[in-house]
Amino acid sequence: MTEVFGQGTGHEQVVFCQDQATGLKAIIGIYSTALGPSLGGTRFYPYESEDAALADVLALSKGMAYKNALAGLDLGGGKAVIIGDPQKHKTEALLRAFGRFVQSLGGRYITACDVGTYVQDMDIVARESEFVTGRSPENGGAGDSSVLTAFGTYQGMRASADAVWGVPDLAGRKVGVAGVGKVGHILVGHLIEAGAQVVITDVSPAAIERTRAAYPGVEVVADIDTLIRTELDVFAPCALGGVLTDATVGVLRSKIVCGAANNQLAHPGVGKQLDDRGILFAPDYLVNAGGVIQVDDERHGFDFARAKRKTTAIFDTTKAVFALAKADGVPPATAADRLAERRMAEVGGLRSILTV
Repeated sequence: MTEVFGQGTGHEQVVFCQDQATGLKAIIGIYSTALGPSLGGTRFYPYESEDAALADVLALSKGMAYKNALAGLDLGGGKAVIIGDPQKHKTEALLRAFGRFVQSLGGRYITACDVGTYVQDMDIVARESEFVTGRSPENGGAGDSSVLTAFGTYQGMRASADAVWGVPDLAGRKVGVAGVGKVGHILVGHLIEAGAQVVITDVSPAAIERTRAAYPGVEVVADIDTLIRTELDVFAPCALGGVLTDATVGVLRSKIVCGAANNQLAHPGVGKQLDDRGILFAPDYLVNAGGVIQVDDERHGFDFARAKRKTTAIFDTTKAVFALAKADGVPPATAADRLAERRMAEVGGLRSILTV
């Protein structure tokens, strides 16, 4: 059973939401509001159990707190999951019921898109709640946040290349992209433009075909296990998390791991295993922050050029994390955590100063 109050979880609030009329079963996790209202997307996924859904929302909401802190945003960390198959169970009524639960939190949680949800879904949720971002441009939103998520991941990959090979250039490098959905597909475009050799895999044949149609030069392998065992310069996990396990790290054949998927490390010790093997790991919540930068910018009157400039800074932040990791003699994931925790403690502590 997943612990909510266990030592080290640290969540401020977990909300279980059910509406029997629409079939809604959702969980909202608020990890921290130290820096501001918690922001994180809503994942619509057919979890095998309620416990699996709870474990996911707890991990994802914590990750969002660290992501938002490291990105320099005045936001805490939150996440929501809706249990069910979005292809079968997603309806207007269900999404609007979810919106009412989000509204009931009074702004402590702001939602956006994630796996299984899209800008059109956020438009529907926003009909019941003011605390929604990632809406369509037609409804005053920024549109698909995958664009800057992929761009930020690419900036992190450039910084990683600079750390390993001395130049922030991926020309001629072999990059394996696991998952070519909303983000991975766009990332492939950046890599092809940069002159990289790209190998892809995905559980969806449609996603594979769409990417091959757009970029005929990509190579396709059967599955992620094959990709992990392929000789690569960069391995880019861009689907669901947990792909880096004790077993997979042991057979991974790349110099760098840098991808857009959340929670790539199956457990914290995997980061040290990567470090011990001489594989540079670019922390996922650091490099994939472009999406949250975009949806945060929407809250202030969206300006794409401004949001892209902020996302470009992921390059410098990634280099700063690598520098701290080297100075402190710790894996990059530990260094990234330290920087995020430092900002949450220092800036969050300002709330003790009374204002009227």
